[in-house]
Amino acid sequence: MTITFVGHGYVGLVTASVFADLGNKVWVIGHTPEKIENLKKGIIPIYEPGLEEIVKRNVVAGRLNFTLEYEPAVAESDIVFIAVGTPSTKTGDADLRAVLDVAGEIGKNLKSYTVVATKSTVPAGTNVKIRKIIEEVKPKNIEFDYASVPEFLREGQGLSDTLHPDRIVIGTESKKAQDLLVELHKVIGAPFILTDFDTAELIKYAANSFLALKISYANAIAKLSELAGADGLKVLEGIGMDKRIGDKFLSPGPGYGGSCFPKDVKALISIAKDYDYDFGMLTETEQVNSQAKRDIVRKLRRSLPDLRGKTVSILGLAFKPDTDDMRDAPAIDIIELLQKDGAVIKAYDPQATENAKKVLKNVEYEKNAYDAVKDADAVVIMTEWNEFKELDLDKLKSLMKAPCMIDARNVYDAGHVKSLGFDYMGVGR
Repeated sequence: MTITFVGHGYVGLVTASVFADLGNKVWVIGHTPEKIENLKKGIIPIYEPGLEEIVKRNVVAGRLNFTLEYEPAVAESDIVFIAVGTPSTKTGDADLRAVLDVAGEIGKNLKSYTVVATKSTVPAGTNVKIRKIIEEVKPKNIEFDYASVPEFLREGQGLSDTLHPDRIVIGTESKKAQDLLVELHKVIGAPFILTDFDTAELIKYAANSFLALKISYANAIAKLSELAGADGLKVLEGIGMDKRIGDKFLSPGPGYGGSCFPKDVKALISIAKDYDYDFGMLTETEQVNSQAKRDIVRKLRRSLPDLRGKTVSILGLAFKPDTDDMRDAPAIDIIELLQKDGAVIKAYDPQATENAKKVLKNVEYEKNAYDAVKDADAVVIMTEWNEFKELDLDKLKSLMKAPCMIDARNVYDAGHVKSLGFDYMGVGR
């Protein structure tokens, strides 16, 4: 089958590469000449474990093709996926401008029957707008169908999630489009949810918002446990062993971030308001998430009441390990709060430094963790990269001006770190 992805971000590039590896001819359309030229050489614009190898392999094999033009990609494709960003507007709504612009370009270049499917996260009702745009600009007598096929991949595990998803959601009114999409995906072997447009689009928002809610619940329990003198990690372990609840996304920390959870929670709140429904549960989820970031700074202030002129080392900048994504990373807010208090920031991240430089100013970026903690008055573990779990803590302590550690991800055993002489604080402990 020949398919096209418009967009080469995490969703578009990862999914396109997997489908090419499964034997399809795949086009990827972008709008940045430099990135497209690099992709043609197998140089990828993001960090995702294993992705560079699969891109190079399929470029060499001729199955994966990158272009700036919609012709001939759209013209020869059976299915065209829209996989561009839908960031939040100031009101919290999903910004659909890129999606609608792309729909127009796809429509102009249709040459035969094609299924146009949205992978971008869009609110219910977007299908009406997309279909109207395509109808207005497509050549006469050319038929098309529209579908919603939301993605559920996690950054850092994108390849595995694409090949082994929990479910494949397909929303469409067309049996012909449904059959074609099922044919494309059946090799993956996951269960299908076959439904209508609005349901498919809402499933994506509902799933991400529930996971964000679960993270905020874990942080709320951690906060209460600290106040009550309980072991929050044991509390969460105890409830996570209940099969009805599960232990995923029950780890307390500095709050959720990334390209999906923050914007999708905002969007679902906004969608609810459009129907005069006050989704207060998600409003509180956002508030708890903001509180989790401020609590990390408050913990540091217990050891260093006056942060003016103090050097704070931040280990980890990306919102999660195995990615270089800085979008809505908790480290951003926490560093800015520390800088407002007068702290001097030194930082290190194995992959996200270059992206961090675009959003964080007046930070001294180091090449490794030990350089980052040298002469620091405190260290904050912000991202649970594996290399941080293997640090020589005695060496770390010897390099620091004062042995103060805030473990925002509960990477270390509290008793062990304290036995080494650290003033140590985790989350929920």
